[in-house]
Formats: sequence, C-alpha cells, structure tokens
Amino acid sequence: MGDRPTIYAVAEHCGVSTTTVSRVMHDESFGSMRTRERVLNTAFELGWVPNGAARGLASRKAGMVGLLFPDLGEQGLAEEESPLYVDQVIRGAERVATRAGQAVVVAAVRPSGGKALAYSVAGKVDGLVIMSRSLSDRDVMAIARSVPVVLLAHRPGGRSFDQVSVDNRNGMRELTLHLLEHHGYRELVFVGGPPGSPDSNERFRGFCEALTMVGLTPPGDVTVQGGFTEAGGRRAMGELVALGSLPRVLVFGNDEMAIGALGVLREKGLRIPEDVVVTGFDSIAVSRHVSPTLTTVRQPMRELGEVAVELLLSRIQRSKSSRRSVSLSTELVIRESCGCGASGQVDTREELGTWQTR
Repeated sequence: MGDRPTIYAVAEHCGVSTTTVSRVMHDESFGSMRTRERVLNTAFELGWVPNGAARGLASRKAGMVGLLFPDLGEQGLAEEESPLYVDQVIRGAERVATRAGQAVVVAAVRPSGGKALAYSVAGKVDGLVIMSRSLSDRDVMAIARSVPVVLLAHRPGGRSFDQVSVDNRNGMRELTLHLLEHHGYRELVFVGGPPGSPDSNERFRGFCEALTMVGLTPPGDVTVQGGFTEAGGRRAMGELVALGSLPRVLVFGNDEMAIGALGVLREKGLRIPEDVVVTGFDSIAVSRHVSPTLTTVRQPMRELGEVAVELLLSRIQRSKSSRRSVSLSTELVIRESCGCGASGQVDTREELGTWQTR
C-alpha cells in the first residue's frame, strides 16, 4: 500500500486545522456543508482514513474486520438488498472471524453520509469486506489505499481486488431450462432486482441464455423490476397485472419478490401453479413454508460471508500475495410452485448453515 497519507496532508490541502479534519470525519453534524465536502473529498482523493486508537501503537492491528453493505431502510429510498440475505452473510462472516479471534464491525452505508461512515469504520479495522453497491468504485479504490479490501457480490471482472461471488448466471440458466425443457413452458417473464445490481444482471443473463438454448428470442431488457424486496415484488406484480394479461411463468430474481407476488396473485383469485407459475432465487428459509412451496435456486449465503472474511484475513497477513476471485456454486431446488407438485423433487432440508468453506 506504500506510504500512508496523513491527517496533516488533508488539513494542508483543505486549508483547515487537523482538529477540523478529525471532527468532520467523526461527527456528521460538525461544520458547514462546504467545509465537510472539501474535507471529505480531499480525504478520498488522498486515500486517507483516520487511525483508530484500537489499532495499537506497536502492532497497528485492531483485531477487527469491517463489513459494509447498503442501508436497507433509509427513508424515501427503495430497499436494495434483502435483509434476510444480508443477515445470513453477516452470520457467515462472524463465524470465520470469531474462529480467528477477530471481531466484526457491521455498518449499513447510506447514500447520504455514507462516505464519512465508511471512512470512520475503515479507520477502526484491519480490513474491509464491501458488499456490492455499498460504495462507488472510486470510493472503494480510495479506501483500499489505506486498508485491505475484499469485494462481495460485486460485478464479475472487477478491479484488482480479492472478491467472492455466486455463480448467478448458471443458477438461473439451470432453473429456466427446467421450466422450458421439463415443463415445456414457453411464455416466461423475468422480474429483476434493483437497476445496476450485479446479481440481478447476471441472473437475467442466465435467463436469456436458457431461452436462446431452446430457440426462443430473449427479451432485450428486464420487463419489470421489484428491487429485491417483498414489497417490490408486490409492486412489480401490480404492474404486470395492469398490462392486461399475465404470462404463464414469472421468473423472479429473488425469493422475497416472488413471495410478495404470491400474495397479489392469491388476492386476484389466481392459482399457483395451475394459472401462473412463480419461481425465485436464494432459497431463504420462508421459501419452503409458503403455499405452494417455492421452486428456487439455493445460493450459499453464509458461505459468501465466510469466504469473504477468509480472503480478507489472508490479505491482511500476506498483503503482496496474488489476488483471488472465488465463485461459489448454486443448487436448483425444485418444489411445488413450478408445477412439479407432490411428485416433484421437493426439497425439505433445513437451512442449518452446513455450508463448508472451500
């Protein structure tokens, strides 16, 4: 990482005191908006983060790692990540960190004030796991100048960072092929997550690839988006109903949207899967308890957190080692909502966190 930038350099560039710089970085209400923006922008340009006292005067190790993810509940903004998904990732991260004698600092980053929070956390930990869409690429690059960074669920082929992701494309392709080949369905619509979500984009690509494989023309873009939340799934379902006629199959980008849609379909008096087929992605626990049980794709959510922290701890210990990119496999889970019914391959396994780290 080279020589670390200092608070003195930030203060000199901004023409303010080091006390002002420190207050801005630790107190979101301190100073005028103009001063705050100048200090924060300069800190990002120089790649400086405040060092926490917990780093230790000799070892400069905090004994803590950080996990940043997009805020789920900032008022007026759509929830961009499933809280159930994030909870499982955090559990996996804590499991590995605890075994290594480390604590985990978890922070939900908001679009407003997110930079200051991210830098505050970065100054208190030995490294950061940053979930997709928590920060801009520019902000990630700036923070990485001061602390090791691992990207989680980021877009494939990202910059030169350690990263861990799930094989979303293959998982959705396998699910879609099951609908096309096993059941013979031909009228399918994909319901996507938030615009710009790497996970949603990869799942849409897998959906399109499956259509192409059986000689169908894939759509040029996602038909409707539901933001990866149950409420978003209800809204998306409302948009589809308003079009006048529903497709035979609704392929949702995650389980929560699918579950929200199930409620709307029942309110309309429609039967699943007799009238409309619904599928999801993730295999969250509730997906096997809804009626009908939800056909989906299981992704190893806890293992994502586990592997991300393992990569981070390795990077902290061996900062010059080669970058690693890990893609975790998925598993098709066939239940009732696709039309397989009781004769199908109904999954009954409990989600007990049995994923093994690779």
